[in-house]
Amino acid sequence: MNTLDINQIKQYLPHRYPMLLVDRVLNWESGKSITAIKNVTANEEFFNGHFPNKPVMPGVLMIEALAQTAAILSFLTMGQKPDESTLVYFLGIDGARFKRPVEPGDQLKMEVEIVRVARGIWKYKAKGSVDGQLAVEGELMCTMRTANDVPVNLPAGTVAGE
Repeated sequence: MNTLDINQIKQYLPHRYPMLLVDRVLNWESGKSITAIKNVTANEEFFNGHFPNKPVMPGVLMIEALAQTAAILSFLTMGQKPDESTLVYFLGIDGARFKRPVEPGDQLKMEVEIVRVARGIWKYKAKGSVDGQLAVEGELMCTMRTANDVPVNLPAGTVAGE
């Protein structure tokens, strides 16, 4: 079984608190899939405003957690760790669906599979669940570039560094 702890995860992702949303990799298979977890705690910054009386993890952050998990899988598949100039760009999300709220105390289990890699574009099928219940699902697309290769005219909706 291939696992990664938080210190190993930090070698593959540039994100840090409060934006690092992967706590542990439970298993991964190069070129195929990865399973990771995000322990959702009441101390998360976003719960102060989303929502104070009924804290719920924002859907966009669930998608971000899946994308970070996908990025780890991509680097593991390539057999390399990113350097300081490597950026992962989120290119698209298709079919995103939110099936249940994720609340403090939940453990979001994220499962990501590589669908295909073509011309530097990675496509993944991703889902997150809590206690075996589907919470979020969708297809994600990302690409990797070095800071020097970043085009000035990124597609609409693309966020640098994600």
